[in-house]
Amino acid sequence: MNANNAALPHIVVINRWREQYARYAEYLDHATHRVSYITTEVGLPSVPEAAGDILVVERTDDLEAVRAALRVLAVRHGRPEAIVALKEDDLLIAAELREEWNCPGQRVGHLARFRDKYLMATAVAEAGLDLPDFTLAGDETSILEFGAKHGWPLILKPVMGSSSEGVVKLDGPEDVLTVDLADTPMMVQTFNPGRIYHVDGVFTGREIQHWRASRYVNTCLGFRSGDFLGSVEEDDESVNRAIGESTADYLRALSGDPLVFHLELFVNDTPDGPRCSFLEVGARVGGAEIPFVWRELHGYDLMDAAFQLQLQRPVPQGHLSRPEEIGGYLLIPAPGARPCRITEVTSMVGSTPGPYAEALLEVGDILPRADAYYEHVGGRFRFRGATSHDVEQALVATAAAFRVSGVPATPADQAAAPLGQLAGASRG
Repeated sequence: MNANNAALPHIVVINRWREQYARYAEYLDHATHRVSYITTEVGLPSVPEAAGDILVVERTDDLEAVRAALRVLAVRHGRPEAIVALKEDDLLIAAELREEWNCPGQRVGHLARFRDKYLMATAVAEAGLDLPDFTLAGDETSILEFGAKHGWPLILKPVMGSSSEGVVKLDGPEDVLTVDLADTPMMVQTFNPGRIYHVDGVFTGREIQHWRASRYVNTCLGFRSGDFLGSVEEDDESVNRAIGESTADYLRALSGDPLVFHLELFVNDTPDGPRCSFLEVGARVGGAEIPFVWRELHGYDLMDAAFQLQLQRPVPQGHLSRPEEIGGYLLIPAPGARPCRITEVTSMVGSTPGPYAEALLEVGDILPRADAYYEHVGGRFRFRGATSHDVEQALVATAAAFRVSGVPATPADQAAAPLGQLAGASRG
């Protein structure tokens, strides 16, 4: 350990994003702290130049690999005083390591209700709040019995997972024979045909603040099978009122601690007005373009809030600028199995109606096989407008007009691609 840095607090950040979803150097003074990074190779471009040290691992959700890297950093720079991880799949890794090194911050037990979907649903149900009926899917018989009792279709999903990976819609008993229940614990729940929303913001431990509700255009599950995925902030006051009240209830049922959240719920129209039903929630910033839309349109950095909470500091207060402005985003699926080499791509910035910003690869760039699923896609676009309708119209028009093509990347393609060409960067 360098003697000049011996007295500086050692902070370790676990990162896998290539683009600056998190602006780490703005959240913590790297001159008054020794900040080390454990990152994937794809994530190297988002590590600040001021980083005190960098170790590369193949996967940041590989506990043994990250644990070994942390031991090396502790020998070099002293035991960590804090461990930060902002990506959903890295939260439990950081929590495990905090317990081992006795660092402050979220522990595995606290995060369990936000990562284990069965525990999550159980806590919401025990609070008497509305959500689809559910049970563990131990075998085919348990699913068939659940379907016979509650009807079809059903949703089958991993108890632990993200980005809709492994989620399957079962339209009838015959579909049960096509699923593999051997690899990972699964749960099954009734299908809700309502509109799906995501709610993002800060929870104080009692109330939600700095929050926005957005309606999905298509679904996260459909995105995995080739549909585009869009999101439009809601401007209907009655819908927002119902969502705000329900979101606060759901979060109070799960935690009494401050956290940044990304919550998903169903909204169904009833004679008495909009009715909400819980889907799931993460104790982290929402993915896709959510952090960018919040910074660019609403002047609030959710990643900064999450970072400060992991350091046991107060979240940034401030307020949402331009609350009347409506934001949205669009994701286009990858043009082929990753890694692939881009052969055609069309910019959409400047189109009318169109996005105000986009993140695209260029012809010849390599779309990597990386774990940040919603970052490494065929195209990412961000929108702004006066109404939800205006934003949705621009989003749908962009999805129809955009073109991207690719071919499987050869080892030679990947070796020749500069690191900076491993994924598209935002522009607009």
